[in-house]
Amino acid sequence: MTTRKSARIASRNSKQVTYRYHVPESNDSVSTGLSGDSSPLSNADLTDDDDDDDDDDDDHDARPRPTKRRKTTQPRPKPNRKLLSQSTIATTHQPPSSTVTLPPLPSRSPHSATYHHPALLTSPAARTALLTWYATASTRRPMPWRQPFRPPANLSRAALSQRAYQVWISETMLQQTRVATVVGYWTRWMARWPTVEDLAAAEEQEVVGMWNGLGYYSRAKRVWMAARLVCEEGGCLPGNVEGLMRLPGVGRYTAGAVASIVFGVAAPVVDGNVLRVLSRQMGVLGDVKGGKEVVRALWEAAEELARAVAGDGEMDEAGVSERPGNWGQALMELGSTVCAPKPRCEVCPITETCRAYAEGLALAGGRRSGEAAVEDIEDICTLCAPLEEAEEGDDAENPVQEAKKEPAAGEGRLSRFFAAPQAPKPTAIKAPGPDARTMEIIIQHARKFPLRKPKKKVREEETLVCAIRRSSDGRYLIHRRPDKGLLAGLWELPSHTLPKTNDSTTKTREPTSVLYVAGLVAEGAGKRGRGRPSSPEHLGELGSVPWLFSHLKLTMHVHAFELDAVAGLPALAAQQRWASVEDIDAESMGTGMKKCWALVKERMREGQD
Repeated sequence: MTTRKSARIASRNSKQVTYRYHVPESNDSVSTGLSGDSSPLSNADLTDDDDDDDDDDDDHDARPRPTKRRKTTQPRPKPNRKLLSQSTIATTHQPPSSTVTLPPLPSRSPHSATYHHPALLTSPAARTALLTWYATASTRRPMPWRQPFRPPANLSRAALSQRAYQVWISETMLQQTRVATVVGYWTRWMARWPTVEDLAAAEEQEVVGMWNGLGYYSRAKRVWMAARLVCEEGGCLPGNVEGLMRLPGVGRYTAGAVASIVFGVAAPVVDGNVLRVLSRQMGVLGDVKGGKEVVRALWEAAEELARAVAGDGEMDEAGVSERPGNWGQALMELGSTVCAPKPRCEVCPITETCRAYAEGLALAGGRRSGEAAVEDIEDICTLCAPLEEAEEGDDAENPVQEAKKEPAAGEGRLSRFFAAPQAPKPTAIKAPGPDARTMEIIIQHARKFPLRKPKKKVREEETLVCAIRRSSDGRYLIHRRPDKGLLAGLWELPSHTLPKTNDSTTKTREPTSVLYVAGLVAEGAGKRGRGRPSSPEHLGELGSVPWLFSHLKLTMHVHAFELDAVAGLPALAAQQRWASVEDIDAESMGTGMKKCWALVKERMREGQD
C-alpha cells in the first residue's frame, strides 16, 4: 500500500505524466502553452485594472518552455496508454444518453491522472446542452460584435476581412477589461476606423489616444502594427491559428477566437473564465495562473473538446462549422455568468459532467471511501495541490457549517474522495436536483476550484506630479514616457518618484518638488547657454490622487508651479513640449494622470473666479 510520504517522494522522482487526451495522427496540432494574451486575463474577468503594469503590459506570446525529459533512445516519449484508452476521439461520438456516468470518486492523494479525463469528451448530449443554453444566454447580454456565423465561402473577401477585423478588435479589447466597458469603446472604434485599412492608415498616437482608459496600452500599438502588416499581405487576417499568431500582439487565445468564430476552425478558445470552467469540470485543483503544467493540460483538453464539438454536427466541404466558434463563446459565457468565482451550480447546464459538482454532492451525502493505491507510480497526478491550500486561498464567504468535518487520519489532500470506493461501481449523477442545503455544500466545494494562491502584497509608491505653467502663454510642460514599461508612450506632467523608504508629508514634499523642478529648469537653461536659470514659483500642493495598478499602489501628489518667461525658459528634450490646456485634454494620458490634470484645471478655475 502506498503511503502518503512514499507517494510524494515517488511522485517527485517519477517521470513527467503526459496529460494528452488524444494523439493526432497528423502534425497540424497547435503546440500547447500559456496564452500570449493578457487573460484575459477577458475577457477575462481576472482583474479590473484601468491601466498597465510593467509586466502585464507586454502581450507577447509567453508560451512556457517544454518540460525537460530524460534522454531515451525513442524519438518521442510514449503516451500514457491507460489515459488514452479512455479518451481517444473515437469515444467522443457515442450515442447521447440521458445520464452521464463519472468514474469512481477518488478520496485522497495520490490519485491517478486518468481521474481528470474530461467527461464532456464522452458526452455529446452534454456538449449539445451547453450549446443550447448558449443560444438563449447570448441574447441576454447583447454585444455588437456577436453576429450569426456565415461560412467564409459564402462571403466576399471584403466582407470576410471586415468580420475578422471586428472580432479581432473585440477580443483584444476584452483582455483584462469588462464587457460593459468594451461595448462603448468598440462602437466608437468601428465608427472611426471601420476597416483594417482605415486603422493601418491612422497615426500611432491617434490609435493610442482612442484606447485611452482601456488600460494595457501596448495593445493599442500592437493592434496598429498588426493592421499595417495585414494590409501589406493582402488586407485580410489569416484564417488559421498559426497565421494569426504571427501578428504582433496576437496570442493563442485571440488567434483561437478569430479562427473559430470567423473561419469556423476547430480551435480552442481559452481565457480565464474557460480555465475556471475546465478546472471544475475535470476536478483539477491546480493554479491556472502560474501553474504551467496545469494550464497546458487544460489547453489540451480544450483542444480535444473543440475537435469533438466540430465533429458533432455537419461541416461543409472545407471542414468549416459554426459549432467551434459557438462552443468557445459558450464556455466563456458560462464562466462569466454561471461558473463564476462564486458559481451558480443550480442553473448550470453541464453539472452531469462536472467533477467538482460530483465531489460536492458526495460530500453533502457524507460519503467516504476506503484506501486505494495507484497501480502505476507513473500514473500519479502531479497537477493537483493539497486541499488545505485551497482552503487557505478561499475567502470562506458564507461557509456551510454542516460541511465542516474534521478529516480522518491520513486524509485532507485534494479531496476526501480521491480513492476508489470498495465497490468499483461508477458514480452517476441523477436528474432530480439537490435540496438547498446540498446545493450550498456543492457550491462551497466548487469554489475551491481552481486553486487560488494568496495574493502577493502590492508594492506602494509615491510620486510628485508637477504642473509647470508658462506665464507668457499659459501652456504647460508635458513629456512622453519611454516606449517600454509602465504606461509606455503616454504623455504626462513631469513626475518624480520619492524614495521607497520615504514617509512623506505635505511639509517635506514641498522642498523636494521645488528642488526637482529647479533641476529641470537649470538643466534646460544650461542647454540654451544661459548662465542664470529662472526660479519657478511654487504655488502649492493641490491634492493627492491614489491609483491602483495590478502590481503597484501609487499615490500621486500634485504640485503647481509658475515659470517666469522673462527670466529664461528651459530647452526642451526630444520627448518634451509645451502644450495648451486644449491639447492636454485631447492627449493620450493614463487615467490616473488624467485625474491629476483635472486637479490642476480645477485650481485654474478657482484662480480665475
